[in-house]
Amino acid sequence: MNNAGNATPTKESRWFSAVLAGILMCKVVYTLTGVISASLVKEYNRLNRKQKLEWNNRGFSTFHAIVAAAASLYLLTVSDIFDDSQDQLIINRTSSLSETVMGVSIGYFLSDLAMIFYNYPALGGTEYVMHHGLSMYAIIQSLWSGQAQIYILMVLFTESTTPFVNLRWYLDVAGRKNSKLYTYNGVALFFGWLVARIFLFVFFYYHMFVHFDQVSKPLLFNVVVLIFQNYQFYFDYELCELQFYTAK
Repeated sequence: MNNAGNATPTKESRWFSAVLAGILMCKVVYTLTGVISASLVKEYNRLNRKQKLEWNNRGFSTFHAIVAAAASLYLLTVSDIFDDSQDQLIINRTSSLSETVMGVSIGYFLSDLAMIFYNYPALGGTEYVMHHGLSMYAIIQSLWSGQAQIYILMVLFTESTTPFVNLRWYLDVAGRKNSKLYTYNGVALFFGWLVARIFLFVFFYYHMFVHFDQVSKPLLFNVVVLIFQNYQFYFDYELCELQFYTAK
């Protein structure tokens, strides 16, 4: 496998720009979350410094999740990039949009990692560092080789449950666990988890099985993708379990 098969000067410039855009996005949303929350959410002003830090951090986490999930859904279901009628092997299909989305996600992971390290361990411990590190490694390998982007996008779509997890935390620290919104969000989180985590994972493995003649060629890279996908499942399971515990 030629690891640099997809890299050209033009593409590398676009990837770098997308990463910078992701970092800028996180910075802007982080700042806006604090400003808007201080003006519109009365409970925000009663939080301590650590809680405000995490509140704002979850703001750009939510924004990235929405952007990544929406773009991934479009690329996987609406666009014709991964349509079966295409002649090119599905494992080798790429597009400017898919690579931009992946670059923005790298920017998000870098931004979140920077905050985690700077405020360690207030925003998370080793499991967060491992998760973000594996995520970036898999995405970079996919960009660099031009392979398996369909599977990276499937995993990025699982970010669609993150806004519900974050809203659960917001309502918890705001003292609104007894509200109807908290209950409705819990129901939405359950069904979202069922679709984006359980059903999608079944389809993920089914798709790899059906296209095994393709995915078996870049073996080492696909092992990395599998590690990424499995660790994503473990990480999110642990995160939801934590949210469940704090909600009691």
